[in-house]
Amino acid sequence: MILKDADVPNIQDIEVYIANGGYRAAEKALKTMTPDEVIKEVQDSGLAGRGGAWFPTGTKWSFMPKEPKVPSYLCVNADESEPGTFKDRQLIEKNPHQLVEGTIIAAYAIRARAAYIYVRGEMAEGMRGIDRALAQAYARGYVGKNLFGKGYDLDIYTHPGAGAYICGEETGLMQSLEGKRAEPRVKPPFPAQRGIFGCPTTVNNVQTLSYVPHIIDNGAAWFKGIGNPKYPGTFIFCVSGHVRNPGLFEMELGAATMRQLIYEYAGGIRDGRELKAVIPGGASTLPMKPDQIDIVMSPDQFLLPGRGPFKGMFGTGGIIVIDETTCVVDMLLNLMQFFAHESCGQCTPCREGAPWVRDVVRRIEHGQGRPGDIDLLLNVADNVAGLLSPRYSTICLFGPAFSYPTQGTILAFREEFEEHIRQGRCPIQKDKGIR
Repeated sequence: MILKDADVPNIQDIEVYIANGGYRAAEKALKTMTPDEVIKEVQDSGLAGRGGAWFPTGTKWSFMPKEPKVPSYLCVNADESEPGTFKDRQLIEKNPHQLVEGTIIAAYAIRARAAYIYVRGEMAEGMRGIDRALAQAYARGYVGKNLFGKGYDLDIYTHPGAGAYICGEETGLMQSLEGKRAEPRVKPPFPAQRGIFGCPTTVNNVQTLSYVPHIIDNGAAWFKGIGNPKYPGTFIFCVSGHVRNPGLFEMELGAATMRQLIYEYAGGIRDGRELKAVIPGGASTLPMKPDQIDIVMSPDQFLLPGRGPFKGMFGTGGIIVIDETTCVVDMLLNLMQFFAHESCGQCTPCREGAPWVRDVVRRIEHGQGRPGDIDLLLNVADNVAGLLSPRYSTICLFGPAFSYPTQGTILAFREEFEEHIRQGRCPIQKDKGIR
């Protein structure tokens, strides 16, 4: 659906995009629908946010004031930073006009007169592509004054980030957009009440908004009939790691199991090796063992977010496949080095806890582990955030983001941690060639 035109030659050019049906949905929305009708259509479609929380998009839009006394804003989160996730980058590089069109429709629905596309600093090519697309859209009158003769004005701006993971959190993003330290805000007030510049704001991610033109063009019932009835539509899975054919795979939610994604779509484990673990939805999710990969890949099958039977997290679709040559202690150390570096430092559990966990895991990996280290790690992580529970001691979800994989990795592979401590060294013969 949203990747179908990615390989159309020159789809980044507005004339080619229009020739392939582009901006038809934006024209339909602005010429024939009220903002409330657009919101209702998206609500009826069942579209849920693809950033990881899976909150209903239309419902999120409905929280915005109907008759705002101050300006309303739309923020597009293109600060894709979750390790293992790389779909938004491809969407903005391959087909930037699709995002621009979705932004126009969403801004109209929430009565915003300005939208900001916040792009991860490392995505320089994508940033240039969006800027070119916006220049073309302005020239055609699709952005700017009196869009489609509706009397509706909209300006869209791009804003580069600086590579901070915390800016993927919506209030951290807004802080950065305002020129402040990217420190997440306490909620409430929520962004729809008090967002950027103290005004009502909606934050949507790139993949979510990319679906909006297709929903408006084809109708809510069409989208609702695709994939899982509870979580309709398609989803882009990013499969990387030790597979033969890493890449992006867009498919209907619920259409494949994790096993099929790895062995049929991604070609199986490289070099004929055995599977050891899978990180199912980005670095902040719990690893799965080989006997768990027959799960259907849909949010409703996971405890988070869909209260499903599998005690894990669906996450952002960033699937990292790990073969038998990998040391899971070293894997966890790699993750904790990332999280310790990316803490904004505002909350003590993150500022102190993430480096503490990193240092203890490093001690175990380097053969200096102590008998009580494993339980110490579990205790520290649990005090930051109870595993798969609503209990956490930080302003935002960064605390669970590093404490969940810590607890999950130890619970799944405790024997390997114990073996490191018992032998006083890493017992795994590592493939240093992949580093």
